[in-house]
Amino acid sequence: MVSKLVNDPHDVVQESLEGLVLLQPGLRLLEDRTTVVRVDRLAHGPSDPAVPVAVISGGGAGHEPSDGGFVGAGMLTAAVTGGVFSSPGPDAVHAAIRAVSGAAGCLLVVKNYTGDRLNFQLGAELAIAEGYRVETVLVNDDVSLAESEDNAGRRGLAGTVLVEKVAGALAEQGRPLEEVRDAASAVVGRIGTMNLGLSALTVPGASAPSFELGEDEAELGLGIHGEPGVRRIRKAPADKLVHILISRIATEHGIRAGASVVALVGGSGATPQMELAIAARAVARELALRRIRLVRLYAGEVMTSLDMAGVSVTLLPLDDADGDSVVEALDAPTAVLAWPGRGVAGPPELATVEGPPHEIGEDAPGEPDPHVRAAIDAACQALLDSETELTRLDRQVGDGDLGQALARGAYGWLADPAEGDAGYLLRHLSEVVRREVGGSSGALYAMGLLRASEAIADGGGWGDALTAAVDGIATLGAAEPGDGTMVDALAPAMEAWPQGPEAVVAAARSGADSTVEGVSRRGRASYLGARGQGYPDPGAVAVVRWMEAVYDLEAAHDQHA
Repeated sequence: MVSKLVNDPHDVVQESLEGLVLLQPGLRLLEDRTTVVRVDRLAHGPSDPAVPVAVISGGGAGHEPSDGGFVGAGMLTAAVTGGVFSSPGPDAVHAAIRAVSGAAGCLLVVKNYTGDRLNFQLGAELAIAEGYRVETVLVNDDVSLAESEDNAGRRGLAGTVLVEKVAGALAEQGRPLEEVRDAASAVVGRIGTMNLGLSALTVPGASAPSFELGEDEAELGLGIHGEPGVRRIRKAPADKLVHILISRIATEHGIRAGASVVALVGGSGATPQMELAIAARAVARELALRRIRLVRLYAGEVMTSLDMAGVSVTLLPLDDADGDSVVEALDAPTAVLAWPGRGVAGPPELATVEGPPHEIGEDAPGEPDPHVRAAIDAACQALLDSETELTRLDRQVGDGDLGQALARGAYGWLADPAEGDAGYLLRHLSEVVRREVGGSSGALYAMGLLRASEAIADGGGWGDALTAAVDGIATLGAAEPGDGTMVDALAPAMEAWPQGPEAVVAAARSGADSTVEGVSRRGRASYLGARGQGYPDPGAVAVVRWMEAVYDLEAAHDQHA
Protein backbone atom coordinates (compact mmCIF):
# COMPACT_ATOMS: atom_id res chain seq x y z
CA MET A 1 0.00 0.00 0.00
CA VAL A 2 1.23 3.49 -0.86
CA SER A 3 2.16 5.48 2.23
CA LYS A 4 -0.63 7.74 3.48
CA LEU A 5 -1.17 9.58 6.75
CA VAL A 6 -4.29 7.57 7.61
CA ASN A 7 -5.41 5.04 10.17
CA ASP A 8 -7.68 2.71 8.23
CA PRO A 9 -8.44 3.48 4.54
CA HIS A 10 -12.09 2.64 5.23
CA ASP A 11 -12.32 5.42 7.82
CA VAL A 12 -10.67 8.29 5.95
CA VAL A 13 -13.88 10.14 5.08
CA GLN A 14 -15.40 9.95 8.56
CA GLU A 15 -12.18 10.87 10.33
CA SER A 16 -11.32 13.72 7.97
CA LEU A 17 -14.76 15.28 8.46
CA GLU A 18 -14.45 14.90 12.22
CA GLY A 19 -11.21 16.83 11.99
CA LEU A 20 -12.86 19.45 9.80
CA VAL A 21 -15.62 20.27 12.29
CA LEU A 22 -12.98 20.61 15.00
CA LEU A 23 -11.14 23.18 12.91
CA GLN A 24 -14.05 25.22 11.48
CA PRO A 25 -16.18 26.93 14.14
CA GLY A 26 -19.94 26.51 13.90
CA LEU A 27 -20.01 23.16 12.11
CA ARG A 28 -21.38 19.79 13.14
CA LEU A 29 -21.72 16.34 11.61
CA LEU A 30 -25.17 14.85 11.27
CA GLU A 31 -25.38 11.79 13.48
CA ASP A 32 -24.54 8.60 11.60
CA ARG A 33 -23.85 10.61 8.45
CA THR A 34 -20.84 12.05 6.66
CA THR A 35 -22.74 15.32 6.26
CA VAL A 36 -21.44 18.65 7.53
CA VAL A 37 -24.03 21.23 8.60
CA ARG A 38 -24.10 24.74 10.04
CA VAL A 39 -25.24 24.37 13.63
CA ASP A 40 -26.95 27.79 13.51
CA ARG A 41 -29.14 26.77 10.57
CA LEU A 42 -30.74 23.59 11.84
CA ALA A 43 -34.41 23.60 10.85
CA HIS A 44 -37.60 22.12 12.28
CA GLY A 45 -39.55 20.91 9.29
CA PRO A 46 -40.55 22.30 5.88
CA SER A 47 -42.71 25.06 7.37
CA ASP A 48 -40.05 26.45 9.75
CA PRO A 49 -39.97 30.23 9.08
CA ALA A 50 -36.84 30.88 11.11
CA VAL A 51 -34.15 29.77 8.63
CA PRO A 52 -33.36 31.42 5.28
CA VAL A 53 -32.70 29.58 2.04
CA ALA A 54 -30.32 26.68 2.50
CA VAL A 55 -27.55 26.06 -0.04
CA ILE A 56 -26.49 22.42 -0.14
CA SER A 57 -23.79 20.75 -2.19
CA GLY A 58 -21.73 17.60 -1.98
CA GLY A 59 -20.26 14.66 -3.81
CA GLY A 60 -17.49 12.18 -3.35
CA ALA A 61 -14.65 12.75 -0.90
CA GLY A 62 -11.11 13.35 -2.11
CA HIS A 63 -11.66 16.91 -3.34
CA GLU A 64 -10.99 18.69 -0.07
CA PRO A 65 -11.71 21.39 0.93
CA SER A 66 -14.70 20.78 -1.32
CA ASP A 67 -17.36 20.30 -0.29
CA GLY A 68 -17.43 20.20 3.51
CA GLY A 69 -14.75 22.84 3.84
CA PHE A 70 -17.05 25.42 2.25
CA VAL A 71 -19.82 25.04 4.80
CA GLY A 72 -20.16 28.20 6.86
CA ALA A 73 -21.79 31.61 7.01
CA GLY A 74 -21.82 33.16 3.55
CA MET A 75 -21.39 29.90 1.60
CA LEU A 76 -22.89 26.44 2.04
CA THR A 77 -25.41 25.50 4.68
CA ALA A 78 -24.60 21.80 4.39
CA ALA A 79 -22.40 19.44 2.39
CA VAL A 80 -23.16 15.76 1.82
CA THR A 81 -20.04 13.62 1.38
CA GLY A 82 -19.83 10.14 -0.10
CA GLY A 83 -16.88 7.78 -0.23
CA VAL A 84 -13.66 8.71 -1.97
CA PHE A 85 -14.67 9.69 -5.51
CA SER A 86 -18.12 8.18 -4.88
CA SER A 87 -21.40 10.05 -4.76
CA PRO A 88 -23.40 10.08 -1.51
CA GLY A 89 -26.64 8.13 -1.58
CA PRO A 90 -30.11 9.68 -1.89
CA ASP A 91 -30.95 9.07 1.77
CA ALA A 92 -27.95 11.17 2.82
CA VAL A 93 -29.07 13.98 0.49
CA HIS A 94 -32.61 13.72 1.83
CA ALA A 95 -31.35 13.89 5.41
CA ALA A 96 -29.29 16.99 4.67
CA ILE A 97 -32.29 18.78 3.14
CA ARG A 98 -34.45 17.95 6.15
CA ALA A 99 -31.74 19.07 8.58
CA VAL A 100 -31.29 22.64 7.32
CA SER A 101 -34.31 23.54 5.15
CA GLY A 102 -37.42 25.39 6.25
CA ALA A 103 -40.18 27.36 4.61
CA ALA A 104 -37.69 29.38 2.53
CA GLY A 105 -36.57 26.18 0.80
CA CYS A 106 -33.15 25.02 -0.39
CA LEU A 107 -30.93 25.11 -3.43
CA LEU A 108 -28.90 22.05 -4.40
CA VAL A 109 -25.63 22.84 -6.19
CA VAL A 110 -24.76 19.62 -8.00
CA LYS A 111 -21.68 18.80 -10.06
CA ASN A 112 -22.53 17.14 -13.36
CA TYR A 113 -21.40 13.61 -12.65
CA THR A 114 -23.87 10.82 -13.22
CA GLY A 115 -23.79 9.53 -9.63
CA ASP A 116 -24.15 12.99 -8.11
CA ARG A 117 -26.93 13.95 -10.50
CA LEU A 118 -29.00 10.82 -9.90
CA ASN A 119 -28.59 10.67 -6.13
CA PHE A 120 -29.21 14.36 -5.51
CA GLN A 121 -32.27 14.25 -7.78
CA LEU A 122 -33.72 11.28 -5.95
CA GLY A 123 -32.94 12.83 -2.55
CA ALA A 124 -34.70 16.01 -3.70
CA GLU A 125 -37.76 14.02 -4.82
CA LEU A 126 -38.00 12.40 -1.40
CA ALA A 127 -37.89 15.82 0.28
CA ILE A 128 -40.36 17.41 -2.13
CA ALA A 129 -42.84 14.61 -1.38
CA GLU A 130 -42.66 15.71 2.28
CA GLY A 131 -43.44 19.33 1.46
CA TYR A 132 -39.94 20.81 1.12
CA ARG A 133 -39.20 23.41 -1.54
CA VAL A 134 -36.15 22.27 -3.48
CA GLU A 135 -34.44 23.79 -6.52
CA THR A 136 -31.34 22.46 -8.28
CA VAL A 137 -28.55 23.92 -10.39
CA LEU A 138 -26.26 21.58 -12.28
CA VAL A 139 -22.67 22.82 -12.66
CA ASN A 140 -20.95 21.79 -15.90
CA ASP A 141 -18.04 24.20 -16.22
CA ASP A 142 -15.60 21.73 -17.84
CA VAL A 143 -14.66 23.15 -21.25
CA SER A 144 -12.46 20.20 -22.22
CA LEU A 145 -15.47 18.13 -23.27
CA ALA A 146 -17.92 19.08 -25.99
CA GLU A 147 -21.60 18.46 -25.37
CA SER A 148 -22.23 15.13 -27.06
CA GLU A 149 -24.42 12.09 -26.96
CA ASP A 150 -21.17 10.12 -26.65
CA ASN A 151 -20.55 11.30 -23.09
CA ALA A 152 -22.48 12.18 -19.93
CA GLY A 153 -22.01 15.90 -20.52
CA ARG A 154 -19.55 18.44 -19.29
CA ARG A 155 -18.34 17.78 -15.79
CA GLY A 156 -18.55 20.01 -12.73
CA LEU A 157 -15.10 21.25 -11.73
CA ALA A 158 -13.60 24.05 -9.62
CA GLY A 159 -16.05 26.61 -10.98
CA THR A 160 -18.58 25.00 -8.63
CA VAL A 161 -16.96 26.92 -5.77
CA LEU A 162 -17.76 30.29 -7.36
CA VAL A 163 -21.36 29.19 -7.87
CA GLU A 164 -21.56 28.19 -4.21
CA LYS A 165 -20.10 31.52 -3.09
CA VAL A 166 -22.59 33.59 -5.09
CA ALA A 167 -25.56 31.48 -3.98
CA GLY A 168 -24.37 31.40 -0.37
CA ALA A 169 -23.94 35.18 -0.21
CA LEU A 170 -27.47 35.83 -1.47
CA ALA A 171 -28.94 33.22 0.85
CA GLU A 172 -27.12 34.84 3.78
CA GLN A 173 -28.78 38.14 2.84
CA GLY A 174 -32.23 36.52 3.09
CA ARG A 175 -33.01 36.58 -0.63
CA PRO A 176 -35.86 34.31 -1.84
CA LEU A 177 -35.16 30.88 -3.29
CA GLU A 178 -35.98 31.87 -6.87
CA GLU A 179 -33.50 34.76 -6.78
CA VAL A 180 -30.76 32.57 -5.33
CA ARG A 181 -31.44 29.91 -7.97
CA ASP A 182 -31.46 32.39 -10.86
CA ALA A 183 -28.20 34.02 -9.75
CA ALA A 184 -26.50 30.64 -9.42
CA SER A 185 -27.86 29.52 -12.80
CA ALA A 186 -26.54 32.69 -14.46
CA VAL A 187 -23.06 31.95 -13.14
CA VAL A 188 -23.29 28.33 -14.30
CA GLY A 189 -24.24 29.51 -17.78
CA ARG A 190 -21.08 31.56 -18.23
CA ILE A 191 -18.35 29.87 -16.22
CA GLY A 192 -15.59 27.75 -17.73
CA THR A 193 -12.83 25.61 -16.23
CA MET A 194 -9.90 23.67 -17.68
CA ASN A 195 -7.79 21.22 -15.66
CA LEU A 196 -4.18 20.16 -16.08
CA GLY A 197 -2.62 17.17 -14.30
CA LEU A 198 1.13 16.98 -13.70
CA SER A 199 1.16 13.71 -11.74
CA ALA A 200 -1.10 10.77 -11.01
CA LEU A 201 -3.17 10.44 -7.83
CA THR A 202 -3.37 7.55 -5.39
CA VAL A 203 -6.56 6.54 -3.60
CA PRO A 204 -6.12 5.65 0.11
CA GLY A 205 -5.65 1.90 0.40
CA ALA A 206 -4.56 1.49 -3.21
CA SER A 207 -1.24 -0.16 -4.03
CA ALA A 208 -0.44 2.09 -6.99
CA PRO A 209 -1.45 5.39 -8.59
CA SER A 210 -4.74 5.48 -10.48
CA PHE A 211 -3.07 6.08 -13.83
CA GLU A 212 0.38 6.36 -15.36
CA LEU A 213 1.90 9.61 -16.53
CA GLY A 214 5.33 9.89 -18.10
CA GLU A 215 8.00 12.10 -16.57
CA ASP A 216 7.70 14.63 -19.36
CA GLU A 217 3.92 14.34 -19.79
CA ALA A 218 0.95 16.33 -18.54
CA GLU A 219 -2.73 15.39 -18.83
CA LEU A 220 -4.80 18.16 -20.35
CA GLY A 221 -8.48 18.51 -19.54
CA LEU A 222 -8.82 15.69 -17.03
CA GLY A 223 -11.62 15.42 -14.47
CA ILE A 224 -11.38 15.71 -10.70
CA HIS A 225 -11.26 11.94 -10.21
CA GLY A 226 -8.22 11.51 -12.41
CA GLU A 227 -10.31 10.59 -15.47
CA PRO A 228 -8.36 10.92 -18.72
CA GLY A 229 -8.32 14.33 -20.33
CA VAL A 230 -8.60 15.36 -23.94
CA ARG A 231 -4.95 14.58 -24.64
CA ARG A 232 -1.45 14.17 -23.26
CA ILE A 233 0.92 17.06 -23.81
CA ARG A 234 4.57 17.67 -23.05
CA LYS A 235 5.32 19.54 -19.87
CA ALA A 236 6.22 23.16 -20.45
CA PRO A 237 6.88 26.37 -18.50
CA ALA A 238 3.98 27.64 -16.41
CA ASP A 239 3.24 30.60 -18.70
CA LYS A 240 2.80 28.33 -21.71
CA LEU A 241 0.60 25.83 -19.85
CA VAL A 242 -1.64 28.61 -18.55
CA HIS A 243 -1.82 30.02 -22.09
CA ILE A 244 -3.15 26.65 -23.28
CA LEU A 245 -5.79 26.51 -20.52
CA ILE A 246 -7.01 30.07 -21.04
CA SER A 247 -7.05 29.69 -24.82
CA ARG A 248 -9.44 26.77 -24.52
CA ILE A 249 -11.76 28.56 -22.10
CA ALA A 250 -11.73 31.80 -24.08
CA THR A 251 -12.52 29.96 -27.31
CA GLU A 252 -15.37 27.95 -25.79
CA HIS A 253 -17.00 30.96 -24.13
CA GLY A 254 -16.16 33.62 -26.67
CA ILE A 255 -14.16 35.73 -24.21
CA ARG A 256 -12.49 38.46 -26.24
CA ALA A 257 -10.64 41.72 -25.79
CA GLY A 258 -12.66 44.18 -23.75
CA ALA A 259 -14.38 41.53 -21.66
CA SER A 260 -14.28 41.53 -17.85
CA VAL A 261 -13.68 38.29 -15.93
CA VAL A 262 -13.19 36.78 -12.51
CA ALA A 263 -10.40 34.18 -12.45
CA LEU A 264 -9.84 31.30 -10.04
CA VAL A 265 -6.60 29.29 -10.03
CA GLY A 266 -7.03 25.98 -8.24
CA GLY A 267 -4.50 23.46 -6.99
CA SER A 268 -5.03 19.74 -7.48
CA GLY A 269 -3.95 18.61 -4.02
CA ALA A 270 -0.17 18.39 -4.24
CA THR A 271 0.60 21.70 -5.91
CA PRO A 272 2.86 23.94 -3.77
CA GLN A 273 1.63 27.44 -2.96
CA MET A 274 4.69 28.79 -4.76
CA GLU A 275 3.56 27.17 -8.01
CA LEU A 276 -0.04 28.34 -7.53
CA ALA A 277 1.23 31.89 -7.17
CA ILE A 278 3.29 31.50 -10.35
CA ALA A 279 0.18 30.21 -12.13
CA ALA A 280 -1.87 33.14 -10.80
CA ARG A 281 0.75 35.53 -12.15
CA ALA A 282 0.63 33.72 -15.49
CA VAL A 283 -3.17 34.07 -15.61
CA ALA A 284 -2.97 37.81 -14.97
CA ARG A 285 -0.25 38.16 -17.60
CA GLU A 286 -2.14 36.14 -20.22
CA LEU A 287 -5.38 38.06 -19.70
CA ALA A 288 -3.53 41.37 -19.93
CA LEU A 289 -1.97 40.30 -23.23
CA ARG A 290 -5.47 39.49 -24.49
CA ARG A 291 -6.72 42.88 -23.20
CA ILE A 292 -9.24 41.17 -20.95
CA ARG A 293 -9.97 43.02 -17.73
CA LEU A 294 -9.27 40.97 -14.61
CA VAL A 295 -11.77 42.08 -11.98
CA ARG A 296 -10.94 39.53 -9.28
CA LEU A 297 -8.20 36.91 -9.01
CA TYR A 298 -8.32 34.03 -6.53
CA ALA A 299 -5.90 31.15 -6.02
CA GLY A 300 -5.86 28.19 -3.65
CA GLU A 301 -6.77 24.59 -3.09
CA VAL A 302 -10.52 24.49 -3.78
CA MET A 303 -11.44 21.38 -5.77
CA THR A 304 -8.59 18.90 -5.43
CA SER A 305 -7.93 15.34 -6.51
CA LEU A 306 -6.27 13.79 -3.46
CA ASP A 307 -2.48 13.99 -3.95
CA MET A 308 -2.36 14.92 -7.61
CA ALA A 309 -0.08 17.73 -8.73
CA GLY A 310 -1.71 20.04 -11.19
CA VAL A 311 -3.71 23.19 -11.68
CA SER A 312 -7.10 24.36 -12.88
CA VAL A 313 -8.04 27.73 -14.32
CA THR A 314 -11.60 28.99 -14.07
CA LEU A 315 -12.87 32.10 -15.83
CA LEU A 316 -16.21 33.72 -15.03
CA PRO A 317 -17.11 36.39 -17.60
CA LEU A 318 -19.14 39.30 -16.24
CA ASP A 319 -21.83 41.11 -18.20
CA ASP A 320 -23.43 44.51 -17.85
CA ALA A 321 -26.68 43.10 -16.51
CA ASP A 322 -25.44 41.40 -13.35
CA GLY A 323 -21.66 41.80 -13.25
CA ASP A 324 -21.71 44.18 -10.30
CA SER A 325 -24.03 41.97 -8.27
CA VAL A 326 -21.89 38.88 -8.94
CA VAL A 327 -18.76 40.68 -7.75
CA GLU A 328 -20.62 41.97 -4.68
CA ALA A 329 -21.64 38.38 -3.85
CA LEU A 330 -18.07 37.16 -4.28
CA ASP A 331 -16.81 39.99 -2.06
CA ALA A 332 -19.46 39.40 0.61
CA PRO A 333 -18.01 38.28 3.96
CA THR A 334 -17.87 34.62 4.81
CA ALA A 335 -16.76 32.63 7.83
CA VAL A 336 -15.43 29.84 5.61
CA LEU A 337 -11.70 29.48 6.20
CA ALA A 338 -11.06 27.70 2.90
CA TRP A 339 -12.55 30.43 0.68
CA PRO A 340 -9.54 31.83 -1.24
CA GLY A 341 -11.06 35.29 -1.58
CA ARG A 342 -10.94 36.26 2.07
CA GLY A 343 -9.49 39.75 2.31
CA VAL A 344 -9.82 40.52 -1.41
CA ALA A 345 -11.00 44.10 -1.76
CA GLY A 346 -10.54 44.98 -5.42
CA PRO A 347 -8.99 44.12 -8.77
CA PRO A 348 -5.49 42.62 -8.57
CA GLU A 349 -2.62 44.94 -9.29
CA LEU A 350 0.99 43.91 -9.74
CA ALA A 351 2.84 46.99 -8.53
CA THR A 352 6.21 47.70 -7.04
CA VAL A 353 7.48 50.58 -4.98
CA GLU A 354 10.95 52.01 -5.21
CA GLY A 355 13.20 50.79 -2.42
CA PRO A 356 16.26 52.47 -0.99
CA PRO A 357 19.15 52.74 -3.46
CA HIS A 358 21.90 50.15 -3.39
CA GLU A 359 24.93 51.99 -2.07
CA ILE A 360 28.38 50.60 -2.69
CA GLY A 361 30.04 53.26 -0.65
CA GLU A 362 30.96 56.92 -0.80
CA ASP A 363 34.50 56.39 -2.11
CA ALA A 364 35.19 57.02 -5.79
CA PRO A 365 35.83 53.96 -7.97
CA GLY A 366 39.49 54.85 -8.34
CA GLU A 367 41.78 53.82 -11.13
CA PRO A 368 40.41 50.74 -12.96
CA ASP A 369 42.21 47.50 -12.14
CA PRO A 370 41.66 45.17 -15.11
CA HIS A 371 43.67 42.36 -13.49
CA VAL A 372 41.38 42.14 -10.43
CA ARG A 373 38.34 42.53 -12.67
CA ALA A 374 39.54 39.58 -14.77
CA ALA A 375 40.11 37.48 -11.64
CA ILE A 376 36.54 38.13 -10.42
CA ASP A 377 35.18 37.30 -13.89
CA ALA A 378 37.11 34.02 -13.85
CA ALA A 379 35.91 33.11 -10.38
CA CYS A 380 32.28 33.81 -11.36
CA GLN A 381 32.57 31.76 -14.53
CA ALA A 382 34.01 28.88 -12.52
CA LEU A 383 30.98 28.95 -10.22
CA LEU A 384 28.66 28.88 -13.23
CA ASP A 385 30.58 25.93 -14.68
CA SER A 386 30.38 24.14 -11.31
CA GLU A 387 26.65 24.70 -10.71
CA THR A 388 25.63 21.11 -11.50
CA GLU A 389 28.45 19.64 -9.39
CA LEU A 390 27.68 21.88 -6.39
CA THR A 391 23.94 21.18 -6.65
CA ARG A 392 24.57 17.43 -6.70
CA LEU A 393 26.84 17.61 -3.65
CA ASP A 394 24.45 19.88 -1.77
CA ARG A 395 21.60 17.42 -2.33
CA GLN A 396 23.64 14.84 -0.44
CA VAL A 397 24.37 16.97 2.63
CA GLY A 398 22.13 20.04 2.41
CA ASP A 399 19.04 21.34 0.65
CA GLY A 400 20.39 21.28 -2.90
CA ASP A 401 20.37 25.02 -3.53
CA LEU A 402 24.05 26.00 -3.27
CA GLY A 403 24.83 25.64 -6.97
CA GLN A 404 21.88 27.80 -7.99
CA ALA A 405 22.55 30.35 -5.25
CA LEU A 406 26.19 30.92 -6.20
CA ALA A 407 25.25 30.91 -9.88
CA ARG A 408 22.80 33.73 -9.22
CA GLY A 409 25.62 35.75 -7.70
CA ALA A 410 27.91 34.98 -10.62
CA TYR A 411 25.27 35.97 -13.17
CA GLY A 412 24.60 39.11 -11.15
CA TRP A 413 28.23 40.19 -11.40
CA LEU A 414 28.71 39.25 -15.06
CA ALA A 415 25.49 41.08 -16.00
CA ASP A 416 26.47 44.22 -14.06
CA PRO A 417 30.25 44.33 -13.58
CA ALA A 418 31.99 47.35 -12.11
CA GLU A 419 35.08 49.25 -13.13
CA GLY A 420 37.41 50.62 -10.48
CA ASP A 421 40.26 49.82 -8.16
CA ALA A 422 40.54 46.56 -6.23
CA GLY A 423 38.74 47.78 -3.08
CA TYR A 424 35.89 49.24 -5.09
CA LEU A 425 35.47 46.04 -7.12
CA LEU A 426 35.31 43.89 -4.00
CA ARG A 427 32.73 46.19 -2.40
CA HIS A 428 30.63 46.07 -5.56
CA LEU A 429 30.87 42.27 -5.66
CA SER A 430 29.82 42.15 -1.98
CA GLU A 431 26.72 44.16 -2.85
CA VAL A 432 25.90 41.88 -5.80
CA VAL A 433 26.22 38.85 -3.52
CA ARG A 434 23.97 40.43 -0.87
CA ARG A 435 21.34 41.17 -3.49
CA GLU A 436 21.43 37.99 -5.56
CA VAL A 437 22.65 34.99 -3.55
CA GLY A 438 20.64 34.94 -0.34
CA GLY A 439 20.80 32.24 2.31
CA SER A 440 23.75 31.61 4.58
CA SER A 441 26.21 31.46 1.66
CA GLY A 442 25.17 34.92 0.52
CA ALA A 443 25.69 36.44 3.94
CA LEU A 444 29.05 34.73 4.46
CA TYR A 445 30.49 35.61 1.06
CA ALA A 446 29.22 39.18 1.36
CA MET A 447 30.92 39.54 4.75
CA GLY A 448 34.20 38.07 3.46
CA LEU A 449 34.26 40.35 0.42
CA LEU A 450 33.43 43.39 2.52
CA ARG A 451 36.24 42.65 4.97
CA ALA A 452 38.66 42.01 2.10
CA SER A 453 37.75 45.33 0.48
CA GLU A 454 38.36 47.14 3.78
CA ALA A 455 41.78 45.51 4.13
CA ILE A 456 42.76 46.61 0.62
CA ALA A 457 41.42 50.13 1.22
CA ASP A 458 43.58 50.34 4.38
CA GLY A 459 46.69 49.66 2.34
CA GLY A 460 47.01 45.92 2.96
CA GLY A 461 48.06 43.33 0.43
CA TRP A 462 46.14 40.33 -0.88
CA GLY A 463 47.35 38.14 1.97
CA ASP A 464 45.88 40.66 4.40
CA ALA A 465 42.66 40.71 2.38
CA LEU A 466 42.34 36.91 2.49
CA THR A 467 43.03 36.86 6.23
CA ALA A 468 40.40 39.54 6.86
CA ALA A 469 37.89 37.70 4.68
CA VAL A 470 38.42 34.36 6.43
CA ASP A 471 38.20 35.95 9.87
CA GLY A 472 34.95 37.71 8.90
CA ILE A 473 33.39 34.53 7.52
CA ALA A 474 34.47 32.41 10.49
CA THR A 475 33.17 34.96 12.99
CA LEU A 476 29.81 35.48 11.28
CA GLY A 477 29.27 31.75 10.74
CA ALA A 478 30.66 30.77 14.16
CA ALA A 479 32.76 28.19 12.31
CA GLU A 480 36.31 26.96 12.57
CA PRO A 481 38.39 24.37 10.72
CA GLY A 482 36.97 20.89 11.23
CA ASP A 483 33.33 22.04 11.35
CA GLY A 484 32.67 20.91 7.77
CA THR A 485 32.15 24.29 6.10
CA MET A 486 33.86 26.53 3.57
CA VAL A 487 36.23 27.56 6.36
CA ASP A 488 37.84 24.12 6.04
CA ALA A 489 39.10 25.20 2.60
CA LEU A 490 39.63 28.89 3.32
CA ALA A 491 41.67 28.63 6.53
CA PRO A 492 44.38 26.30 5.13
CA ALA A 493 44.57 28.49 2.03
CA MET A 494 45.14 31.52 4.24
CA GLU A 495 47.90 29.73 6.15
CA ALA A 496 49.58 28.71 2.90
CA TRP A 497 49.57 32.21 1.43
CA PRO A 498 53.30 32.93 2.06
CA GLN A 499 54.20 29.82 0.04
CA GLY A 500 52.65 31.10 -3.17
CA PRO A 501 49.51 30.58 -5.30
CA GLU A 502 50.08 26.91 -6.09
CA ALA A 503 50.39 26.09 -2.38
CA VAL A 504 47.25 28.10 -1.63
CA VAL A 505 45.14 26.08 -4.07
CA ALA A 506 46.64 22.78 -2.88
CA ALA A 507 45.86 23.66 0.72
CA ALA A 508 42.26 24.55 -0.19
CA ARG A 509 41.84 21.20 -1.99
CA SER A 510 43.26 19.31 0.97
CA GLY A 511 40.95 21.17 3.33
CA ALA A 512 37.90 20.39 1.20
CA ASP A 513 38.93 16.71 1.03
CA SER A 514 39.15 16.61 4.81
CA THR A 515 35.39 17.25 5.05
CA VAL A 516 34.56 13.92 3.38
CA GLU A 517 34.95 11.80 6.48
CA GLY A 518 34.15 14.45 9.04
CA VAL A 519 30.77 15.21 10.65
CA SER A 520 29.59 18.72 9.94
CA ARG A 521 28.90 20.89 13.00
CA ARG A 522 27.61 24.01 11.22
CA GLY A 523 25.07 24.76 8.53
CA ARG A 524 22.26 22.51 7.24
CA ALA A 525 24.63 19.56 6.88
CA SER A 526 25.04 19.55 10.68
CA TYR A 527 21.49 18.18 10.99
CA LEU A 528 22.50 15.02 9.13
CA GLY A 529 25.15 13.93 11.61
CA ALA A 530 26.97 10.80 10.47
CA ARG A 531 24.66 10.48 7.44
CA GLY A 532 26.59 13.32 5.82
CA GLN A 533 29.86 11.39 5.92
CA GLY A 534 31.33 10.28 2.63
CA TYR A 535 30.64 13.55 0.83
CA PRO A 536 32.77 16.71 0.73
CA ASP A 537 31.23 19.92 1.98
CA PRO A 538 29.87 21.68 -1.14
CA GLY A 539 30.79 25.11 0.25
CA ALA A 540 34.41 24.02 0.60
CA VAL A 541 34.36 22.57 -2.93
CA ALA A 542 33.02 25.89 -4.24
CA VAL A 543 36.00 27.67 -2.67
CA VAL A 544 38.37 25.28 -4.43
CA ARG A 545 36.68 25.82 -7.80
CA TRP A 546 36.94 29.61 -7.83
CA MET A 547 40.45 29.52 -6.36
CA GLU A 548 41.53 27.13 -9.14
CA ALA A 549 40.12 29.54 -11.74
CA VAL A 550 41.95 32.50 -10.26
CA TYR A 551 45.18 30.47 -10.04
CA ASP A 552 44.86 29.38 -13.71
CA LEU A 553 44.41 33.02 -14.67
CA GLU A 554 47.48 34.03 -12.66
CA ALA A 555 49.55 31.23 -14.19
CA ALA A 556 48.56 32.28 -17.69
CA HIS A 557 49.35 35.89 -16.87
CA ASP A 558 52.81 34.95 -15.55
CA GLN A 559 53.58 32.97 -18.71
CA HIS A 560 52.87 35.99 -20.90
CA ALA A 561 54.59 38.49 -18.62
